[in-house]
Formats: sequence, C-alpha cells, structure tokens
Amino acid sequence: MSFGRPPQLTNFSVLPPDRGSFPLDHDGECKAQMMKYMKCLQSHGNSSIPCRVESGQYLECRMNGLMERDEWRNLGLADVMDKKDAPASTPAAPASDKTASSKGGIKST
Repeated sequence: MSFGRPPQLTNFSVLPPDRGSFPLDHDGECKAQMMKYMKCLQSHGNSSIPCRVESGQYLECRMNGLMERDEWRNLGLADVMDKKDAPASTPAAPASDKTASSKGGIKST
C-alpha cells in the first residue's frame, strides 16, 4: 500500500495520442493561421465551406510539427490543397480569327 504517496508504476509506458486527437498549440506556432481561419468563419456566419483554403493552411502549419502528417484526401481537403500546390495554368491563347466589332459583338475576320 502507498498511504499518501504515489503508487509504484513499474509497467507504465507512454503512448502516443490516438489518431484523430488534436494536440494543443501551447507555443502559438500556428496562431496566425488559426486567427485567419477564425476571421473567415466569423465573416461567413460560421460556415466552414467558404473557408476551406484557410482550414487547409491551418492544418498544414499544424502538420509541420504539432501533429502527424497525413494526406489531404484523408482530411477531406484534397480538392482545395492540391489546386493550391499545382503550378499556375498557362493563359489561354488569344483568338486570332475573331475581332470585336464596334457594336460590341464578335465578328469573324
């Protein structure tokens, strides 16, 4: 018995957090991204759909040290974050056989 003192824990081992747990950001490493996301939520009536890019940026920051990295598709943000990381598309080539007429319409040449 251990009257008044902690018990002896000989078989105690530290385990990592369960998948899906959200470790606290004690040092404020991702505070700027969190505030940007929170402002977006506030300006859109707490609807997260318009704030998916900000959500992805916040999770990206957290995955850089606070939590285990995961694929965007597993987090439900593949469509948003993959587009952000994709190279810029090339501009469309101008139509060479059409010109604007003085009446605002398009006229073939």
